[in-house]
Amino acid sequence: MDIRQLEYFVQAARLNSFSRAAESLYITQPTISKMIRNLETELGADLFYREGKSIRLTDAGELLLVKAQNIVESFASLSSELDSLRNLKRGHIRIGLPPMVGASFFPAVIGEFHRKYPEVTIRLHEDGAKKVEDDVESGLLDIGAIVLPVDQTRFHSFTFVEEKLELLVPAGHRLDGARQVPLKELAEEEFVLFREDFALHDRIISECVKAGFQPKVVYESSQWDLISRMVAAGMGIALLPETICRDIDRSQVTVIPLTEPVIPWQLGMIWRKDRYLSFAAREWIAFAMNVLGERYPPPEHPQDI
Repeated sequence: MDIRQLEYFVQAARLNSFSRAAESLYITQPTISKMIRNLETELGADLFYREGKSIRLTDAGELLLVKAQNIVESFASLSSELDSLRNLKRGHIRIGLPPMVGASFFPAVIGEFHRKYPEVTIRLHEDGAKKVEDDVESGLLDIGAIVLPVDQTRFHSFTFVEEKLELLVPAGHRLDGARQVPLKELAEEEFVLFREDFALHDRIISECVKAGFQPKVVYESSQWDLISRMVAAGMGIALLPETICRDIDRSQVTVIPLTEPVIPWQLGMIWRKDRYLSFAAREWIAFAMNVLGERYPPPEHPQDI
């Protein structure tokens, strides 16, 4: 048994698929199938039920997964620590960014970081904030930008944006020209929302329910510019962050302050409390704190990052 066998097994168990695991590990499916079959032979037990193209863990597989995850994570931590010692500021960082956050806040920051640390590579993963949080939790990502709040028992975090949501209506809408609009006034409107894997999806629905109504959702998207165009086309209304609203073409839509309640939009960077961070990831956090979070001072003790 070697660490590669355990890594392949853990990834197959996470994805419930040999083919998807092989793709994520950049190897062929026959390779991962053979490695896991060898592992089963060595252990004298089947680890997966094979049902056509799908797989699921046997009892022996469930038992091994608990142990294997700890071994793989410990080995990854050891490798990262040794790599940091050997290579100093060289390294690799996996960062998760929701699409609208990445486009609005990070190109310049990443460019400056690359100029300062040209030998550090950054792999960006674009997903909704909920998926980013899950991937930081599981270890697939080192760091993520999400919509706060977050579970402070599991994650370190710092805030870099505090804004509120604003109302977007098509030109000529009954609310066009209003100075401000209370949320309950939107009870009969049709909403264009972000998809379910975006934190704003649940936040907006929750606030509407608190205001006394269930929003009528007619369209969902992962792209803020498409949402604004749907509003301009008269498909419905939308609630978007101030930063996004500043970039919207106002010729066909109107942006109106939302009140009663004001819905906050707070962005932060998160990373796991109980997982080793490479030197490169620590450098990124300190750099991002300085560039993005000037209003939020870094920890007094950088070693606590």
